[in-house]
Amino acid sequence: MHEKINGAALPSVMALAYLGDARHSLYVRRMLVARGLTRSKDLNLAALEYVTAQRQARMYERISDLLLEDEREVFRRAYNSQHLNRPKHASGADYRTATGFEAVVGMLFWLGDEERLGELLDIAHKEDFNGDTED
Repeated sequence: MHEKINGAALPSVMALAYLGDARHSLYVRRMLVARGLTRSKDLNLAALEYVTAQRQARMYERISDLLLEDEREVFRRAYNSQHLNRPKHASGADYRTATGFEAVVGMLFWLGDEERLGELLDIAHKEDFNGDTED
């Protein structure tokens, strides 16, 4: 469990979402390699399935009840951000939820709370990787 943090001590929620996108992508890539995929083409195609707004919105649903107060606050601020440019292939709700999910991941990464981050990502991906996560 990490300490409650002051929002001013963090980068903007959009910067956190940017970091969270990269950190989540690394998690997914590591798990795909651990599953035995070796060819770049196969790895890239498989990874794309896990980093869509719709998929990340479902992942958020799996962890939403487990979020701590400061994680919920970062999610809320990212979800409500006015700076979102929704892609054509995602609903507004899914894109906002995915952005919030990424911001929470980014916050935990920024704070260096890898234990909490790993716990939430393992739960978010539980059905995807059948519990074979170690990140």
